[in-house]
Amino acid sequence: MNTDPIADYLTRVRNAVAANHRVVEIPASNLKKEITKILFDQGYILSYKFDDETAQGTIKIALKYDKITKEPVIKDIQRISKPGLRKYAGANELPRILNGLGIAIVSTSHGVMTGKQAKAEKVGGEVLCYVY
Repeated sequence: MNTDPIADYLTRVRNAVAANHRVVEIPASNLKKEITKILFDQGYILSYKFDDETAQGTIKIALKYDKITKEPVIKDIQRISKPGLRKYAGANELPRILNGLGIAIVSTSHGVMTGKQAKAEKVGGEVLCYVY
């Protein structure tokens, strides 16, 4: 039994990037699907596919690498709010990652979104992770 599925998701992506894999397969959940959509919209992953063949389903993520240097686009991905210590931020307290070069993924009452979107909508929430 996995106690922190979001940390497992982030670790699988981090390990796949470190090993220069092209595709990573992750067990699906609605929150993981929303995080995957945000990573795709922000340009951190190449593509994704939701497979619902099994009861739980899986997410297949094609990782993105620089064409010239072959460096991964995702330099680091960190879990911030953990089950043992939740981190919440108000609309005015949402962090800027690397002076705007990275993103914070926030779970709000309006759904999962980036820190910039949450600040624009003037909503706070649980800071799930940082990606840069």
